[in-house]
Amino acid sequence: MLLEVKQLNAGHGFLQILWDVSIQIDVGEYVCIVGPNGAGKSTTLKTIAGLIKPISGQILFKGEPIDGIGGHKVTRKGIAFTSEEMNLFTNMSVQENLLMGAYILDDKALIKRRMTYVYEFFPRLAERRSQLAGTMSGGERKMLAIGRALMSDPDLLLVDEPSFGLAPQLTTTVFESLDKLVQEGLTILLVEQNVTKTLTVTRRGYVLENGRITLKGKSSELACDPHVRKVFLGV
Repeated sequence: MLLEVKQLNAGHGFLQILWDVSIQIDVGEYVCIVGPNGAGKSTTLKTIAGLIKPISGQILFKGEPIDGIGGHKVTRKGIAFTSEEMNLFTNMSVQENLLMGAYILDDKALIKRRMTYVYEFFPRLAERRSQLAGTMSGGERKMLAIGRALMSDPDLLLVDEPSFGLAPQLTTTVFESLDKLVQEGLTILLVEQNVTKTLTVTRRGYVLENGRITLKGKSSELACDPHVRKVFLGV
């Protein structure tokens, strides 16, 4: 098992948001967490990524506990996180942003290989390598945020709301990119508001409501579940 989240409780300050959340992800899987706004989806990713210290519970990555060790150490373990806000360095170029994503790597040859990989994966970034991130379109920024996460050569990619603010065509492009990464062997945990699209592209999923996992199973089965269809798909 690549990632095991066991009975995770977490929140912000005195406000508890997650209640006994348990998730398992194996190598090469494409898994999603869906749920309404405020359910705790982003909090789950941020806690796994080490940005939020859990109240209790355990997070195991490759069998090793990583809960509470801090974001930079989690990144060094092999987990990359791209947030809804993207947090790009807007006054820096595409190339400089990508290099920031490789800060944990000491091997210059590996950094060069990762840069080549990202530019081949996202040719548009290669075309705009000298452009300031703040002047790019929303779709290009999403590509850059994912590309920067890939620079650390992760084993697990956490992706938060990749379609947020994007036009449908660009959303399709971003999802196609994530699918291609999975085909190449990367493990992805996806949080996304577009439930219909998410359950179409991912293989397994968890439904998070009011900070608790209420359903889990194959994405195709969740898409047919009466509760999911009524609450999230409007059917």
